[in-house]
Amino acid sequence: MLNQNFWSRVLPFTVFMVFVGIEELMRHLHGQQLILLDTQILYPLYALKVFSVGALLIFYRKFYDEINFRHCLQLKTTVFSILTGLLIFALWIHLDWSLFSPGESAGFNPQTISEEANRYAFIACRLTGAVIVVPVMEELFWRSFLLRYLIKSQFATVAIGAFTWPSFLIASVLFGLEHHYLIAGIIAGALFNLLLYKTRSIAQCILAHAIANLALGIYVLQTGQWRFW
Repeated sequence: MLNQNFWSRVLPFTVFMVFVGIEELMRHLHGQQLILLDTQILYPLYALKVFSVGALLIFYRKFYDEINFRHCLQLKTTVFSILTGLLIFALWIHLDWSLFSPGESAGFNPQTISEEANRYAFIACRLTGAVIVVPVMEELFWRSFLLRYLIKSQFATVAIGAFTWPSFLIASVLFGLEHHYLIAGIIAGALFNLLLYKTRSIAQCILAHAIANLALGIYVLQTGQWRFW
């Protein structure tokens, strides 16, 4: 029987992926001219995704005892995590290869939002999702749950940062498959895994993930490379 330790880590990720699937299906059907899609509807859909996943994380917060942000007070380790995040960002924008999806990712372009207030509201929502909600949700799923679950189904009995080659390789590849840019995703997944093995800290992985996403968000806003969003 699946318990709250399982659902608290799996359900937020599942809800997130359901929203991603709905978005991709809508874009695909629009591209095939099977539906007429006003792409503006994707922006409130993204906001709903961030709110839903964030609400689940808050609801289950008492089950996340592996997250200890006091680990970030360890200066040398925190600097290493920040540098790891920046490295992942740099690799992400230079390894933008998609092997399975034709063309580039459409991304989210807030410049298509005519009203200035709505545009800035979406940018704030996008950054909040990328820098706060997604790092917590993904690190709980990939590093806290899946890496341990691949070692033992009773994953809560496995120490954070326990290493096996199968769990490392499988989690890295699956992390890549979650993202549009497969190679960058696999390398990022591997680096996040390695960071966990070094630090034994989910909080440090969340920090690195947040730094990578923040740097990417700033880069996108400065360059207009919306395909990364």
